[in-house]
Amino acid sequence: MSKNLIVMLHGVGSRGSDLLPVVEYWQQAIPQTQVASPDGPLVFDMGSGFQWFSINGITEASRPARIAAARDTFDAKLAEVFREQEINPGQDRVVLAGFSQGAIMALDALVRGNYPLAGVVAFSGRLASPLPLRPAAQSAALLIHGKADPVIPWQESQKAAEALSAAGVQAELSVEDNVQHTITLAGIKTASAFITQRFAR
Repeated sequence: MSKNLIVMLHGVGSRGSDLLPVVEYWQQAIPQTQVASPDGPLVFDMGSGFQWFSINGITEASRPARIAAARDTFDAKLAEVFREQEINPGQDRVVLAGFSQGAIMALDALVRGNYPLAGVVAFSGRLASPLPLRPAAQSAALLIHGKADPVIPWQESQKAAEALSAAGVQAELSVEDNVQHTITLAGIKTASAFITQRFAR
């Protein structure tokens, strides 16, 4: 019997335990589902916490290369989570859910097409992966973004949804009025419905 796993990916300078309220909500709301929230593979180079890639001196032009350079350590971290949770990604159902930099990496995993993902949830993120985009067939993504986000403009999720749709991904966009750079309970509930639907396929 296949298992269901959600891997929650934190933002830059954060740690997996910071997302515990989201993890606990999903463990209760989505039955028979494992939820993991690992620390990023690299120590944050501008303070405490962890990162998936360095944002020190980052620019729009340099971001895709940094994402590409982060793939090996990201893949190693995901493989570690799969081992710990006893997940076979080819047989079990996996959803990646990320916030901010974690959302960037979740979307990158989706458009690389290396993983047979049941879906991706991107909170307050952007799609900045190097081209070309090669998502697996029947991929799906939910992008959730606050309209008052001062860190990553909500239009980044709008652009990501358009680019993903053009690449063949079933992409949904949920924009939240008066919400800044954060995960809301409403957003968690919207994500829960999406994840439940993807796991039921």
